[in-house]
Amino acid sequence: MSRKSNAKSAASGAAAAPSDGARALWGAHFSGGPAEVMALINPSVAFDQRLSAQDIAGSRAHCRMLVAQGIIDRSDGDAILGGLDQIEQEIEDGAFQFDPALEDVHLNIEARLTALIGDAGKRLHTARSRNDQVATDFRLWVRDAIDRIDSDLKAFQEALLAQAETHAATVMPGFTHLQPAQPVTFGHHLLAYVEMAGRDRGRFSDARRRLNECPLGAAALAGTSFPIDRAATAEALGFDAPTANSIDSVSDRDFALEALAAAGVCAVHLSRLAEELVVWSTPGFGFVKLSDAFTTGSSIMPQKRNPDAAELVRGKSGRVIGALNALLLTLKGLPLAYSKDMQEDKEPVFDALDTVSLCVRATTGMIADMQADQARMASMAGAGYAVATDLADWLVRELNVPFREAHNVTGQIVKLAEGKGLELSELELGEMQAIEPRITGALRDVLTVEASVASRTSHGGTAPSQVRAAITRARERFL
Repeated sequence: MSRKSNAKSAASGAAAAPSDGARALWGAHFSGGPAEVMALINPSVAFDQRLSAQDIAGSRAHCRMLVAQGIIDRSDGDAILGGLDQIEQEIEDGAFQFDPALEDVHLNIEARLTALIGDAGKRLHTARSRNDQVATDFRLWVRDAIDRIDSDLKAFQEALLAQAETHAATVMPGFTHLQPAQPVTFGHHLLAYVEMAGRDRGRFSDARRRLNECPLGAAALAGTSFPIDRAATAEALGFDAPTANSIDSVSDRDFALEALAAAGVCAVHLSRLAEELVVWSTPGFGFVKLSDAFTTGSSIMPQKRNPDAAELVRGKSGRVIGALNALLLTLKGLPLAYSKDMQEDKEPVFDALDTVSLCVRATTGMIADMQADQARMASMAGAGYAVATDLADWLVRELNVPFREAHNVTGQIVKLAEGKGLELSELELGEMQAIEPRITGALRDVLTVEASVASRTSHGGTAPSQVRAAITRARERFL
């Protein structure tokens, strides 16, 4: 049976008859068996088997420490390590049988280890609990997920930067309130998402730094009387240090909350871009065309090209945000230290971090493949009197008019143009001079979208020269 089919069987409760499998490992003082429904609600192996690699890594580090400290014999340690190697291979090959009756990934691996090597396998759990074991495994998994997402976000930034470089001088309308505001360049607009992704990477990096302490050795909640070396296991697993307090070690899920918070912000950023891709690809805008690889058709309307990848990215943001809320609500009323409620931490974290990674990769593909209609963007860049601010700035700069007065004058000129159905540049000079007599023909030089964009040379501005400089700086900062 494959690993995937094992998980499906466990999730369905097909093997749901009450069993003493787990109780053989922890229930010597129980006289009765579990209720039938416990076989459905109690096991977590259907989803926590995803921690197999991390569980084996933690067990290897723990075993080597036990041997080094003289807590178990080297011969037993060698047998344990050999058994763990075999189990790892069985899992990779899809041959490992995950049994829901053994509750979780930890007891499944321990039971298989004991079956393979006998009593030596029973010595592995010396000086640890499933509480510190799962806290360690979970931190390792979240750390690995953060590293994957960081790589995904870096590739996303690379795709954005490539398109931004191509379109450093491509003019388009910039919007506020989804109304034409001022002309910008398409490259400049895309660089906004490069910055967002950079902050997302920073948030994930911060979360990774804080989670990188090792709970292993905290045992159930009080530590252990065995002479363990927690610094050694922390180092072996790539942690910066062991956690400082044994109670906090097993009850803390801040690391998962922080990762989910970073994922939630990232999902919102992706959703905002997805919304723009949906809007931009409509005939009403016509700014971009998404490739066949990221669009679908209709079963009834043969002309349709639906931006399904973008819509799904937009939709999946809700799942990620919901995962953060779910874990916050799970933890909010829990006393210290460990409670079985905390078994509910993994599914939302697994789903949310998987979802963010998937959405980043899908968005990267859309950005890399999309084609911008430069002519269409340019034709709309001046809509809504988008160069009005340039007129006001000219009055300030050339005629020394206070900005608030220049704003008022410009508003009157815009009103005049609206009444005549003309662009600002199409008004007669005399018509503008009737409102402000000092206006000269030199004003016309600033009333084009190209001139407007080129003039925005402040740091971080939309001028093509600034966009190209920003691309260079972004590659130095992020890639």
